[in-house]
Amino acid sequence: MTSTPLSRRAFTGVALLGTTALATTAVLPAPRAHASPARLPPLDPAALQAAIDDLTHPPSTAAQLLVGGTDGHWYGTSGVADIRSRRPVTAHDRLRVGSITKVFVATVVLQLVAEGRVDLATPVHRVLPGLLPSSFAPVTVAHLLDHTSGLPDHVGIPEPVTPEEVVRHRFDHWTPREWVATATHRPLKFDPGTRQEYRGINYVLAALIIDQVTGRPYGEAVEARVLRPLGLTRTVVPGDDPRIHGRHVHGYLRMSDGSLRDVTTYDQSSSRGEGDMVSTTSDLDRLIGALFGGELLPPDLLALMFTLPPAEVRMLDGTPARYSTGLQQATVNGVTLWGKTGETYGYKNAAFATRDLRRRFVLTHHPTTTGTAEQSRLIGHVANLLTTPA
Repeated sequence: MTSTPLSRRAFTGVALLGTTALATTAVLPAPRAHASPARLPPLDPAALQAAIDDLTHPPSTAAQLLVGGTDGHWYGTSGVADIRSRRPVTAHDRLRVGSITKVFVATVVLQLVAEGRVDLATPVHRVLPGLLPSSFAPVTVAHLLDHTSGLPDHVGIPEPVTPEEVVRHRFDHWTPREWVATATHRPLKFDPGTRQEYRGINYVLAALIIDQVTGRPYGEAVEARVLRPLGLTRTVVPGDDPRIHGRHVHGYLRMSDGSLRDVTTYDQSSSRGEGDMVSTTSDLDRLIGALFGGELLPPDLLALMFTLPPAEVRMLDGTPARYSTGLQQATVNGVTLWGKTGETYGYKNAAFATRDLRRRFVLTHHPTTTGTAEQSRLIGHVANLLTTPA
Protein backbone atom coordinates (compact mmCIF):
# COMPACT_ATOMS: atom_id res chain seq x y z
CA MET A 1 0.00 0.00 0.00
CA THR A 2 1.35 3.43 -0.93
CA SER A 3 0.97 6.19 1.62
CA THR A 4 0.15 9.74 0.61
CA PRO A 5 2.28 12.40 2.31
CA LEU A 6 0.20 14.80 4.36
CA SER A 7 2.48 17.78 3.86
CA ARG A 8 0.55 21.02 3.31
CA ARG A 9 2.83 21.62 0.35
CA ALA A 10 1.50 18.51 -1.34
CA PHE A 11 -1.90 20.03 -1.86
CA THR A 12 -1.70 23.77 -1.22
CA GLY A 13 -2.97 25.68 -4.22
CA VAL A 14 -4.77 22.75 -5.83
CA ALA A 15 -7.14 23.92 -8.55
CA LEU A 16 -10.84 23.79 -7.85
CA LEU A 17 -11.81 20.16 -8.27
CA GLY A 18 -14.76 17.91 -7.61
CA THR A 19 -17.62 16.21 -9.34
CA THR A 20 -18.67 19.32 -11.23
CA ALA A 21 -17.64 20.74 -14.56
CA LEU A 22 -15.03 22.75 -12.68
CA ALA A 23 -12.71 19.80 -12.89
CA THR A 24 -12.80 19.50 -16.65
CA THR A 25 -13.63 22.82 -18.24
CA ALA A 26 -10.86 24.56 -20.11
CA VAL A 27 -9.29 27.65 -18.61
CA LEU A 28 -10.25 30.56 -20.83
CA PRO A 29 -8.39 33.78 -21.55
CA ALA A 30 -8.99 36.61 -19.11
CA PRO A 31 -12.23 38.47 -19.88
CA ARG A 32 -12.37 42.18 -20.58
CA ALA A 33 -12.13 44.28 -17.45
CA HIS A 34 -15.87 44.59 -16.83
CA ALA A 35 -17.37 42.13 -19.29
CA SER A 36 -20.53 40.46 -17.99
CA PRO A 37 -20.25 36.72 -17.40
CA ALA A 38 -22.65 34.16 -18.77
CA ARG A 39 -26.16 34.32 -17.31
CA LEU A 40 -26.08 33.66 -13.59
CA PRO A 41 -28.79 31.62 -11.88
CA PRO A 42 -30.90 32.98 -9.02
CA LEU A 43 -29.64 31.87 -5.63
CA ASP A 44 -31.16 28.63 -4.30
CA PRO A 45 -30.91 28.88 -0.50
CA ALA A 46 -32.10 25.30 0.06
CA ALA A 47 -29.52 23.83 -2.29
CA LEU A 48 -26.73 25.99 -0.84
CA GLN A 49 -27.62 25.01 2.70
CA ALA A 50 -27.79 21.33 1.71
CA ALA A 51 -24.31 21.63 0.18
CA ILE A 52 -22.67 22.86 3.37
CA ASP A 53 -24.78 20.57 5.56
CA ASP A 54 -23.06 17.59 3.93
CA LEU A 55 -20.12 17.27 6.30
CA THR A 56 -19.16 13.83 5.05
CA HIS A 57 -17.76 14.77 1.60
CA PRO A 58 -15.12 15.41 2.75
CA PRO A 59 -15.46 14.51 6.45
CA SER A 60 -15.54 17.90 8.17
CA THR A 61 -16.45 19.48 11.49
CA ALA A 62 -17.94 22.71 10.08
CA ALA A 63 -18.63 24.74 6.97
CA GLN A 64 -19.85 28.23 6.15
CA LEU A 65 -20.69 29.96 2.91
CA LEU A 66 -21.07 33.67 2.27
CA VAL A 67 -22.42 34.64 -1.16
CA GLY A 68 -22.34 38.27 -2.22
CA GLY A 69 -22.36 40.50 -5.27
CA THR A 70 -24.89 42.55 -7.14
CA ASP A 71 -26.87 39.42 -8.11
CA GLY A 72 -27.82 38.43 -4.58
CA HIS A 73 -26.64 37.65 -1.06
CA TRP A 74 -26.85 34.56 1.14
CA TYR A 75 -25.09 33.23 4.22
CA GLY A 76 -25.27 29.86 5.90
CA THR A 77 -23.37 27.70 8.36
CA SER A 78 -23.17 24.08 9.39
CA GLY A 79 -21.36 22.20 12.12
CA VAL A 80 -19.52 23.61 15.11
CA ALA A 81 -16.53 25.82 15.77
CA ASP A 82 -15.39 23.63 18.67
CA ILE A 83 -16.39 19.99 19.10
CA ARG A 84 -16.18 20.30 22.89
CA SER A 85 -18.38 23.35 23.42
CA ARG A 86 -20.51 22.65 20.31
CA ARG A 87 -20.56 26.40 19.60
CA PRO A 88 -21.90 27.19 16.10
CA VAL A 89 -19.59 28.96 13.65
CA THR A 90 -20.19 32.57 12.62
CA ALA A 91 -18.94 34.83 9.81
CA HIS A 92 -16.79 36.68 12.34
CA ASP A 93 -14.92 33.64 13.69
CA ARG A 94 -11.25 33.64 12.82
CA LEU A 95 -9.72 30.77 10.88
CA ARG A 96 -6.52 29.95 9.04
CA VAL A 97 -6.88 30.98 5.39
CA GLY A 98 -3.78 29.26 3.98
CA SER A 99 -2.80 30.37 0.50
CA ILE A 100 -5.37 33.17 0.34
CA THR A 101 -2.48 34.94 2.12
CA LYS A 102 -0.94 35.28 -1.35
CA VAL A 103 -3.68 37.71 -2.42
CA PHE A 104 -2.66 40.09 0.36
CA VAL A 105 1.05 39.75 -0.43
CA ALA A 106 0.62 40.26 -4.18
CA THR A 107 -1.52 43.33 -3.53
CA VAL A 108 1.16 44.92 -1.35
CA VAL A 109 3.93 44.16 -3.85
CA LEU A 110 1.86 45.78 -6.62
CA GLN A 111 1.27 48.80 -4.40
CA LEU A 112 5.04 49.12 -4.04
CA VAL A 113 5.32 48.84 -7.82
CA ALA A 114 2.82 51.69 -8.16
CA GLU A 115 5.02 53.79 -5.88
CA GLY A 116 8.15 53.06 -7.91
CA ARG A 117 9.78 51.17 -5.05
CA VAL A 118 9.67 47.77 -6.78
CA ASP A 119 10.05 46.89 -10.46
CA LEU A 120 8.41 43.65 -11.61
CA ALA A 121 11.27 43.10 -14.08
CA THR A 122 13.97 43.30 -11.39
CA PRO A 123 15.80 40.02 -10.69
CA VAL A 124 15.27 38.76 -7.16
CA HIS A 125 19.02 38.59 -6.53
CA ARG A 126 19.23 42.38 -6.83
CA VAL A 127 16.64 42.91 -4.11
CA LEU A 128 17.66 39.94 -1.95
CA PRO A 129 21.37 39.43 -2.67
CA GLY A 130 22.82 36.03 -1.87
CA LEU A 131 19.51 34.29 -1.31
CA LEU A 132 19.30 32.45 -4.65
CA PRO A 133 22.35 30.73 -6.18
CA SER A 134 24.33 32.74 -8.73
CA SER A 135 24.06 29.73 -11.06
CA PHE A 136 20.30 30.28 -11.41
CA ALA A 137 19.01 32.16 -14.44
CA PRO A 138 17.50 35.49 -13.32
CA VAL A 139 14.20 35.02 -11.51
CA THR A 140 12.27 38.30 -11.47
CA VAL A 141 9.68 39.66 -9.07
CA ALA A 142 7.03 39.04 -11.74
CA HIS A 143 8.08 35.39 -12.01
CA LEU A 144 7.46 34.95 -8.29
CA LEU A 145 4.02 36.51 -8.37
CA ASP A 146 2.66 34.38 -11.25
CA HIS A 147 4.48 31.15 -10.35
CA THR A 148 6.73 31.03 -13.41
CA SER A 149 10.03 31.09 -11.48
CA GLY A 150 11.06 27.46 -12.04
CA LEU A 151 12.46 27.19 -8.52
CA PRO A 152 13.41 23.62 -7.54
CA ASP A 153 11.66 21.42 -5.01
CA HIS A 154 12.49 21.59 -1.32
CA VAL A 155 15.17 19.28 0.05
CA GLY A 156 15.50 18.26 3.68
CA ILE A 157 12.07 19.24 4.97
CA PRO A 158 9.63 17.02 6.92
CA GLU A 159 7.07 15.26 4.72
CA PRO A 160 4.60 13.71 7.19
CA VAL A 161 2.93 10.50 6.01
CA THR A 162 0.65 9.83 8.99
CA PRO A 163 -1.52 12.24 10.99
CA GLU A 164 0.59 11.39 14.03
CA GLU A 165 3.66 12.69 12.18
CA VAL A 166 1.79 15.89 11.36
CA VAL A 167 1.20 16.44 15.07
CA ARG A 168 4.82 15.60 15.87
CA HIS A 169 6.13 18.26 13.47
CA ARG A 170 3.57 21.01 14.07
CA PHE A 171 5.93 23.12 16.16
CA ASP A 172 8.92 22.89 13.81
CA HIS A 173 10.23 26.41 13.33
CA TRP A 174 12.03 27.88 10.31
CA THR A 175 13.37 31.30 9.56
CA PRO A 176 12.39 32.55 6.08
CA ARG A 177 15.98 32.31 4.88
CA GLU A 178 16.32 28.77 6.21
CA TRP A 179 13.16 27.81 4.35
CA VAL A 180 14.31 29.43 1.09
CA ALA A 181 17.62 27.57 1.40
CA THR A 182 15.80 24.23 1.22
CA ALA A 183 14.67 25.14 -2.33
CA THR A 184 18.09 26.05 -3.71
CA HIS A 185 19.91 22.70 -3.78
CA ARG A 186 18.89 21.64 -7.28
CA PRO A 187 18.88 23.36 -10.69
CA LEU A 188 15.88 25.39 -11.80
CA LYS A 189 13.11 23.15 -13.16
CA PHE A 190 12.67 25.37 -16.23
CA ASP A 191 13.82 28.71 -17.54
CA PRO A 192 11.96 31.45 -15.65
CA GLY A 193 8.91 32.65 -17.52
CA THR A 194 8.58 29.60 -19.79
CA ARG A 195 6.36 27.32 -17.66
CA GLN A 196 4.09 27.62 -14.66
CA GLU A 197 4.17 25.62 -11.45
CA TYR A 198 2.29 26.69 -8.34
CA ARG A 199 4.86 26.99 -5.54
CA GLY A 200 4.56 28.54 -2.11
CA ILE A 201 8.27 29.39 -2.03
CA ASN A 202 7.58 32.12 -4.59
CA TYR A 203 5.55 34.04 -2.04
CA VAL A 204 7.96 33.39 0.81
CA LEU A 205 10.42 35.33 -1.35
CA ALA A 206 7.81 37.96 -2.24
CA ALA A 207 7.23 38.60 1.48
CA LEU A 208 10.99 38.93 2.00
CA ILE A 209 11.02 41.55 -0.76
CA ILE A 210 8.35 43.49 1.13
CA ASP A 211 10.52 43.22 4.27
CA GLN A 212 13.54 44.52 2.42
CA VAL A 213 11.84 47.37 0.56
CA THR A 214 9.70 48.67 3.45
CA GLY A 215 12.20 48.01 6.20
CA ARG A 216 9.66 46.19 8.34
CA PRO A 217 8.06 42.72 8.51
CA TYR A 218 5.66 42.05 5.67
CA GLY A 219 2.79 41.67 8.13
CA GLU A 220 3.13 45.28 9.21
CA ALA A 221 2.98 46.39 5.58
CA VAL A 222 -0.15 44.27 5.01
CA GLU A 223 -1.76 45.75 8.09
CA ALA A 224 -0.96 49.34 7.13
CA ARG A 225 -1.79 49.04 3.43
CA VAL A 226 -4.72 46.60 3.35
CA LEU A 227 -6.17 45.67 6.72
CA ARG A 228 -6.58 49.12 8.29
CA PRO A 229 -7.77 50.91 5.12
CA LEU A 230 -10.45 48.25 4.57
CA GLY A 231 -11.41 47.85 8.22
CA LEU A 232 -10.44 44.17 8.28
CA THR A 233 -10.21 44.16 12.07
CA ARG A 234 -10.35 40.38 12.48
CA THR A 235 -7.59 39.61 9.97
CA VAL A 236 -4.05 39.19 11.31
CA VAL A 237 -0.58 38.17 10.21
CA PRO A 238 0.43 36.03 13.21
CA GLY A 239 4.20 36.18 12.85
CA ASP A 240 5.78 33.62 15.17
CA ASP A 241 2.63 33.12 17.25
CA PRO A 242 1.24 29.60 16.57
CA ARG A 243 -2.12 30.33 18.20
CA ILE A 244 -5.35 31.90 16.94
CA HIS A 245 -6.63 34.49 19.41
CA GLY A 246 -10.23 35.45 20.07
CA ARG A 247 -13.30 33.58 18.78
CA HIS A 248 -12.18 31.14 16.12
CA VAL A 249 -13.02 27.90 14.38
CA HIS A 250 -10.88 24.99 15.51
CA GLY A 251 -9.16 22.72 13.02
CA TYR A 252 -9.02 18.96 13.63
CA LEU A 253 -7.18 16.02 12.14
CA ARG A 254 -8.39 12.43 12.43
CA MET A 255 -5.73 10.17 13.92
CA SER A 256 -5.05 6.60 12.84
CA ASP A 257 -7.12 5.30 15.76
CA GLY A 258 -10.14 7.33 14.60
CA SER A 259 -9.94 10.03 17.27
CA LEU A 260 -9.94 13.74 16.39
CA ARG A 261 -6.92 15.80 17.40
CA ASP A 262 -7.12 19.60 17.65
CA VAL A 263 -4.40 21.04 15.40
CA THR A 264 -5.51 24.67 15.57
CA THR A 265 -2.29 25.72 17.27
CA TYR A 266 0.38 25.25 14.64
CA ASP A 267 3.71 26.93 13.83
CA GLN A 268 3.21 28.63 10.45
CA SER A 269 6.82 29.78 9.97
CA SER A 270 7.37 27.61 6.89
CA SER A 271 4.32 29.29 5.32
CA ARG A 272 5.35 32.89 6.01
CA GLY A 273 3.98 35.09 3.25
CA GLU A 274 2.41 32.22 1.36
CA GLY A 275 -0.07 30.71 3.77
CA ASP A 276 0.20 31.96 7.33
CA MET A 277 -2.58 34.54 7.69
CA VAL A 278 -5.70 34.34 9.85
CA SER A 279 -8.98 35.95 8.74
CA THR A 280 -12.76 35.49 8.64
CA THR A 281 -15.32 34.83 5.91
CA SER A 282 -16.68 38.36 6.29
CA ASP A 283 -13.22 39.95 6.03
CA LEU A 284 -12.34 37.87 2.97
CA ASP A 285 -15.59 38.91 1.33
CA ARG A 286 -14.71 42.55 1.99
CA LEU A 287 -11.19 42.03 0.58
CA ILE A 288 -12.42 40.53 -2.70
CA GLY A 289 -15.02 43.25 -3.16
CA ALA A 290 -12.52 46.05 -2.49
CA LEU A 291 -9.72 44.56 -4.55
CA PHE A 292 -11.83 43.80 -7.61
CA GLY A 293 -13.59 47.14 -7.20
CA GLY A 294 -10.32 49.08 -7.54
CA GLU A 295 -9.95 50.34 -3.98
CA LEU A 296 -6.41 48.99 -3.51
CA LEU A 297 -4.60 49.24 -6.85
CA PRO A 298 -4.47 51.53 -9.89
CA PRO A 299 -6.22 50.06 -12.99
CA ASP A 300 -3.05 49.08 -14.89
CA LEU A 301 -1.67 47.03 -12.01
CA LEU A 302 -5.04 45.60 -11.00
CA ALA A 303 -5.32 44.33 -14.60
CA LEU A 304 -2.28 42.09 -13.96
CA MET A 305 -4.30 40.17 -11.39
CA PHE A 306 -6.74 39.24 -14.17
CA THR A 307 -4.13 38.41 -16.80
CA LEU A 308 -2.76 34.91 -17.28
CA PRO A 309 0.70 34.27 -18.75
CA PRO A 310 0.94 34.00 -22.57
CA ALA A 311 -0.73 30.94 -24.11
CA GLU A 312 2.60 29.21 -24.73
CA VAL A 313 3.31 29.17 -20.98
CA ARG A 314 1.76 25.94 -19.74
CA MET A 315 1.57 24.11 -16.42
CA LEU A 316 4.08 21.29 -16.00
CA ASP A 317 1.38 18.75 -16.91
CA GLY A 318 0.74 20.55 -20.20
CA THR A 319 -2.57 22.14 -19.22
CA PRO A 320 -3.08 25.90 -19.71
CA ALA A 321 -1.68 28.25 -17.10
CA ARG A 322 -4.30 29.15 -14.51
CA TYR A 323 -2.48 31.51 -12.14
CA SER A 324 -2.18 35.25 -12.65
CA THR A 325 -0.43 37.74 -10.37
CA GLY A 326 -1.85 36.77 -7.00
CA LEU A 327 -5.02 35.04 -8.18
CA GLN A 328 -6.13 31.89 -9.97
CA GLN A 329 -8.76 31.48 -12.65
CA ALA A 330 -11.47 28.86 -13.05
CA THR A 331 -14.28 28.66 -15.58
CA VAL A 332 -17.46 26.90 -14.46
CA ASN A 333 -20.54 26.53 -16.67
CA GLY A 334 -19.16 29.25 -18.92
CA VAL A 335 -18.66 31.69 -16.02
CA THR A 336 -15.10 32.85 -15.37
CA LEU A 337 -14.21 33.16 -11.71
CA TRP A 338 -11.10 34.74 -10.22
CA GLY A 339 -9.87 34.26 -6.67
CA LYS A 340 -7.86 31.91 -4.51
CA THR A 341 -8.07 28.66 -2.62
CA GLY A 342 -6.18 28.10 0.59
CA GLU A 343 -5.65 25.33 3.08
CA THR A 344 -3.72 23.95 5.98
CA TYR A 345 -4.48 21.11 8.37
CA GLY A 346 -8.09 21.43 9.50
CA TYR A 347 -8.89 24.36 7.18
CA LYS A 348 -9.94 24.52 3.52
CA ASN A 349 -11.08 27.79 1.95
CA ALA A 350 -12.04 29.43 -1.32
CA ALA A 351 -12.73 33.08 -2.15
CA PHE A 352 -13.83 33.75 -5.75
CA ALA A 353 -15.83 36.27 -7.76
CA THR A 354 -16.71 37.24 -11.28
CA ARG A 355 -14.58 40.14 -12.48
CA ASP A 356 -17.56 42.53 -12.41
CA LEU A 357 -18.56 41.38 -8.89
CA ARG A 358 -22.03 40.29 -9.94
CA ARG A 359 -21.34 37.14 -7.94
CA ARG A 360 -18.74 36.34 -5.33
CA PHE A 361 -18.47 33.68 -2.66
CA VAL A 362 -16.32 32.79 0.31
CA LEU A 363 -16.47 29.17 1.39
CA THR A 364 -14.65 27.89 4.45
CA HIS A 365 -14.83 24.35 5.75
CA HIS A 366 -12.87 22.17 8.10
CA PRO A 367 -11.94 18.74 6.77
CA THR A 368 -10.43 16.23 9.16
CA THR A 369 -8.46 14.36 6.49
CA THR A 370 -5.96 15.63 3.94
CA GLY A 371 -4.27 14.89 0.65
CA THR A 372 -7.16 13.68 -1.52
CA ALA A 373 -9.15 15.14 -4.41
CA GLU A 374 -12.25 14.95 -2.21
CA GLN A 375 -10.83 17.94 -0.33
CA SER A 376 -12.04 20.19 -3.13
CA ARG A 377 -15.34 18.47 -3.79
CA LEU A 378 -17.38 20.93 -1.73
CA ILE A 379 -15.77 23.92 -3.46
CA GLY A 380 -16.61 22.47 -6.85
CA HIS A 381 -20.18 21.70 -5.82
CA VAL A 382 -20.80 25.23 -4.51
CA ALA A 383 -19.24 26.83 -7.60
CA ASN A 384 -21.52 24.70 -9.75
CA LEU A 385 -24.63 25.76 -7.81
CA LEU A 386 -23.68 29.41 -8.18
CA THR A 387 -23.08 29.29 -11.94
CA THR A 388 -25.41 26.68 -13.45
CA PRO A 389 -27.92 28.47 -15.71
CA ALA A 390 -31.50 28.29 -14.50
